[in-house]
Amino acid sequence: MQKLTRPLIILSAMAGVGALLSLTGAAPSTGTNWGFPRPAEAIKVPAGFVASIVAEELEGARHMVASKGGDLYIKLSRLKDGKGIYRLRDTDQDGVPDQKAGFGDYKGTGIAIKNGYLYASSNSGIYRYKLNDREEIINPDQPEVIVSGLVDTGRDNAKSLALDNNGNIYVNVGSPNDACREAGTGKGMTPCTLLDTCGGIWRFRADVQNQTRKDGVRYATGLKNNVGLDWNTKTNSLFVLQHGRGQFHDFYEQYFTPEQSAILPAETMYEVREGDDAGWPYVYYDPFKKKKMLNPEYGGDGKKTGGAKAINPVAAFPAHFGPNGLLFYTGSMFPARYREGAFIAFHGQNAQLKKGYFVAFVPFKNGKPSGPYEVFADNFAGIDLAKPSGPVQHRPCGLAQGPDGSLYVSDDLNGTIYRIAYQKQ
Repeated sequence: MQKLTRPLIILSAMAGVGALLSLTGAAPSTGTNWGFPRPAEAIKVPAGFVASIVAEELEGARHMVASKGGDLYIKLSRLKDGKGIYRLRDTDQDGVPDQKAGFGDYKGTGIAIKNGYLYASSNSGIYRYKLNDREEIINPDQPEVIVSGLVDTGRDNAKSLALDNNGNIYVNVGSPNDACREAGTGKGMTPCTLLDTCGGIWRFRADVQNQTRKDGVRYATGLKNNVGLDWNTKTNSLFVLQHGRGQFHDFYEQYFTPEQSAILPAETMYEVREGDDAGWPYVYYDPFKKKKMLNPEYGGDGKKTGGAKAINPVAAFPAHFGPNGLLFYTGSMFPARYREGAFIAFHGQNAQLKKGYFVAFVPFKNGKPSGPYEVFADNFAGIDLAKPSGPVQHRPCGLAQGPDGSLYVSDDLNGTIYRIAYQKQ
């Protein structure tokens, strides 16, 4: 097995769930009251909702998934005590984690549970662990290698995952080159040969071991980097969140000012199907003109449109918000208006808007966004972004839905895990 370095942590959902499960084959450590959960007083949520902190010191916490028994699996960006996977469990159900177990030796972002397996990605491959009927990992030390050899240059290399209901797994393969420029120049590669190996979504069989990139299908292309993605069971389709490119003005100051680079292009949500092309690196989406515009590397000047054959986004968000997590809510705890809508974890900020580091909600109707995004959970930064008094404290990254319908949010900066629940009035 390839040695990897980002940990995967397992946390148990500590409220409103049944008996919590043990991890087969991993030696647990026990402790006393760690002081969780406790109110997350700084986090602002809508009336009726309550935010709490259920874990800390899990630096690099990325994507998460909850088991049906209430364990929350969390992927980290670095090893913790030499382990890549941790489980925190509340064995006496007093709301406080008192047991943890670690396994795995690799870093990455993607994680999912499907059809009796836990799937987890490194920055270059995908692994899976067999689960028993209680969703305990049977052999944590010997995962199956599903895919290896995906592009990993150290930049924009998160291999986020989603699975459909037909035995397929979808993986983001981001481009390490922001605008497909020739090295040291502002000239775009023509054609952009990076698209042969990255800048899109690849599909593999979820039950076949030892696949390489050549065994997969380039499901959709023209997508620079999509850390957040989720399979929408309502529409039976894949939705992705693209990080937009940056730096229009460095080589093209005759067309773009630094201020324009701060507000362009939009971060975009796409519903993608096999064969779709979203247009990167040739075009970008302007949220003000609401049009696909030709990138300056390919002859654009801020006025020329392009990408006639490229698909349109279904939603657009301010530049540089960094959408890192996407979750379609299917639970029953939250009010009905949230069901089947999309929660998004924004990991960055827009410097001109002085806004960022929050969880948004996008309402959906008939499988499409039915209104603008709303700020759902805010103030993770812990400072006033308009007049910062210190460094940002927390950066939302991953989202998971607990078996009781609560929402978990990971922070990959300081490693805090939040739980947001709704209390009926």
